[in-house]
Amino acid sequence: MSFLRRNRAATPAGPDFDVLAMDPGDWPGNLGAGLLPAPDGSCQGVFLRYDLFGGRGPAMIIGNLPEGSPARELTEGQVPFEVAQLLDALENDEDVEVTGTEDCPVMQGDNLLIVRKIKLSEARISCVQFDRSDNVLVTIASWDRPITDDLYALLKPLPAELFQQG
Repeated sequence: MSFLRRNRAATPAGPDFDVLAMDPGDWPGNLGAGLLPAPDGSCQGVFLRYDLFGGRGPAMIIGNLPEGSPARELTEGQVPFEVAQLLDALENDEDVEVTGTEDCPVMQGDNLLIVRKIKLSEARISCVQFDRSDNVLVTIASWDRPITDDLYALLKPLPAELFQQG
C-alpha cells in the first residue's frame, strides 16, 4: 500500500508514523486525539475518538499502534486497547471479553486487505483490526453501529500538522 509510509522529521512533533484514520473534515461530529508516549519520548501509538452523538460519548475510536507498542500485547480474551478506551469514555464498566476472531478479505482500491473481525461479549461493540504495510496495527472500535467495508475507503493518513503542539 503506497500511501502507508514512515515519517521521519528532525524534531518529533507527534507520532513518528502516519496515522491512518478518517479526516475530521470529512466526518461530522467532534474529534479527539490521544498519544501513547514511551519513557524515551517516542510515540507508542495514537488513538482518535470520533464523537457523533453530540457530546454524549464517542461513536468510534481508531487506534494506530506501531510494532513493539506495549498496548499491542494482550492476554487471552483481553479486549484491544481501543475497545477499553471506548468503554472507559462511555463510562461502561461491565466486563467485556473477546469471544472469537474471523479473518475477512477486503479490497481497498487495488490492494487486498486482510481484516480481523473481533467478536466481543458486548454485542453493541464492533471491532476490526488490520496490519498496515509498515507493521502498524490499526484497530477500529465502534459503539452501537456495525463496521462495513465502505469504511475502509474513507481511511487515509492524517497530516502531521494535526498532531503538532503550539
